[in-house]
Amino acid sequence: MSMHIYASPASDSTGNLSVSWRRLFGIMIQDVRVFMARSVEEAAQLAGMTPSQWAALEDGDIVVDPAWLRPMADALGIGFDQMQTMVHLCQFTW
Repeated sequence: MSMHIYASPASDSTGNLSVSWRRLFGIMIQDVRVFMARSVEEAAQLAGMTPSQWAALEDGDIVVDPAWLRPMADALGIGFDQMQTMVHLCQFTW
């Protein structure tokens, strides 16, 4: 019988993995924003965020506030279910 040990990304002592998950989420957000031809400033304004918050989120520098998810989805012109899918894919961000 073989024994497999799986490390939880949340238990990464260096924090590098959570940064990678945040960056992946940011890349997905950025891709949608660019596809919708919205600037950082426009998307942030529509979501009730500052442009610096939005840019930091896209860069993976900050953890998204769950309260921002629905306004961000609206600002990007996507359904909340699509935003939830992106969150689920990057679940180790939070």
